[in-house]
Amino acid sequence: MMKMLRGLLITLLLLMLSGAFAVLWLNEQFNLPHKIPAAVEVQIPRGAGLKKTAALLAERKVIAQERLFEFYMRVYGLAGRIKAGEYAFSGEVSVAEAARIVTGGEVIVRSVTIPEGRSLAQIKQILNENPYLNGEITVAIKEGDVLPETYHFSRGESRNSILLKAKQAMRTALAEAFAGKDEALPLQSAEELLILASIVEKETGLASERGKVASVFANRLKLGMKLQTDPTVIYALTKGEKPLGRPLYRRDLQVDSPYNTYLYAGLPPAPICSPGREAIRAAARPDKTKYLYFVADGISGGHRFAKSLAEHNKNVALYRKQIRRK
Repeated sequence: MMKMLRGLLITLLLLMLSGAFAVLWLNEQFNLPHKIPAAVEVQIPRGAGLKKTAALLAERKVIAQERLFEFYMRVYGLAGRIKAGEYAFSGEVSVAEAARIVTGGEVIVRSVTIPEGRSLAQIKQILNENPYLNGEITVAIKEGDVLPETYHFSRGESRNSILLKAKQAMRTALAEAFAGKDEALPLQSAEELLILASIVEKETGLASERGKVASVFANRLKLGMKLQTDPTVIYALTKGEKPLGRPLYRRDLQVDSPYNTYLYAGLPPAPICSPGREAIRAAARPDKTKYLYFVADGISGGHRFAKSLAEHNKNVALYRKQIRRK
């Protein structure tokens, strides 16, 4: 009897030890690093499920054994917690680490940049050409509605969502700038500020002179002078859909359009592009100057400013002389 009892105890002990060793072995397999041949990106679609996810990870060589991954996910109750998205894997990844990544939603964050001074047509083209965004653009949006910035997104996000983010960002930036604008500025609304900022954005790419350029237009508006700015005429000719592709001719200055600030006084009826934050700030608080004119210097990419027409004509002569030297 004692021998039989001793035999049973030994058997139970062996079973317990084998079970413990099995647990240890499984845990080792779950955490065993697997070398990925090269950095890979895996797109897990919505509703993929455990088997489809395991197959995708194995296909991209993120994991070596699909069934081990499936077993781990079931053992730890993670099978229903897989999050759709695009994931990046590189170096050495264990089954446990792969599971943590796809259930933690550590998706790749991508970005799209909308540069300052782009027209709505150009902005739509940028979004349409981005291969990681999804869907057609159907959201209602107008010229100047979009704030130029870098916007972050996950693969598959809609183009409409980017435009809505950018539209809200412009509303916020414009409201803040208008609330803090120079009280002497002859602008009646945030929309007028946006229009002026769009002209400033197109007239200069130099941060150091945005305030001066804005002051010229502010001074002209106060005096009732025509703005006489080339970018508005170019917009009248192209509607922002494409570059003009040639110099602006004298006959262009006679085109009958409300955007032609050589023919019509005051601001054009709408923005001619999406201005950046700095152009908006410059338009809201221009430098305090008496400048009424400016012309390219032909050297630095900047401009020469003048208070009188006689001084301006001299600057124009200097510009033409500089151009002839090139």
